[in-house]
Amino acid sequence: MKIFHDWRGLPEAAMGATVALGNFDGVHLGHAAVLRAAHAARPDAKLAVLTFEPHPRAFFRPQDPPFRLTLAAERAASLMALGVEILYELPFNEAFSHLSGAQFCADVLKDGLRAAHLACGADFAFGYRRSGDLTLLAAEAEASAMGLSVVPPVADAQGPISSTRIRRLLQDGYPERAAMLLGRPHAIRGEVVHGDARGRTIGFPTANIMLGAHLEPARGVYAITARRPGGEVVKGVANIGQRPTVGGTQSRLEAHLFEYDGDLYGQELTINLHHFLRAEQKFADFDALKAQIVQDAVAARLVLADPAPALDGTPPRTA
Repeated sequence: MKIFHDWRGLPEAAMGATVALGNFDGVHLGHAAVLRAAHAARPDAKLAVLTFEPHPRAFFRPQDPPFRLTLAAERAASLMALGVEILYELPFNEAFSHLSGAQFCADVLKDGLRAAHLACGADFAFGYRRSGDLTLLAAEAEASAMGLSVVPPVADAQGPISSTRIRRLLQDGYPERAAMLLGRPHAIRGEVVHGDARGRTIGFPTANIMLGAHLEPARGVYAITARRPGGEVVKGVANIGQRPTVGGTQSRLEAHLFEYDGDLYGQELTINLHHFLRAEQKFADFDALKAQIVQDAVAARLVLADPAPALDGTPPRTA
């Protein structure tokens, strides 16, 4: 997949694609439907996505708590897995935010990308103060000889699938249900950084990843798998939270990988959350903490060995 950060001066090979429009946070089943519609409309053209970095919400409301399901690297990997060949990841800044809806269509979609076809969800809005709507997009697409596919929301028995709904499930401690809407386990990708090394002293070394701009899921312990850059996947158990037993004040992810003792510092890991095991809690001392970690590791091994819990949508809770 080729990634471009400007719509101006593109090579000819990066023009004339069928372009799916949106933020694509999470790259969930609804987003996959938009991609399928884009490809079906023009199977002869390359499949592309136009999205933004940072997320417009983060630009306009920087005071909001972190909310992203996927940061740029994980989003790109998820889109590539769905067949996207070109990613236009445009910088969302002050100048871009002031483009009118008509300017966005003319300057970006028509002159910049020379899009052959457009696809978007039914709630797509664009341009200065979200002034551009589907009526404008349809009119501009027709005037520029671009096709347009508007994809209705994908829904299940609980309602439309959306990034907002997936965020709520993760914050409530239901990664299995979130995975059903994503089409894969929720992942947190980040660089392994040095921690306080307490885990190693009690026999459970951990790979520490700061959450950064990621949404913080429910604080507690999870059964996980970790994927290294080379593709190796290792099972494990992880805690997400502030570590109250040691007086922590900043949330992080601490993953203990089973049967792995290599040096991970500086490496980028992708941590897939499979099952929520228990809520975060404060222990009286390190002996109590170590005893609980032993139980957590046993619980994680059990649920990761049995695929059935991932299908019923009810996470095992031991607390």
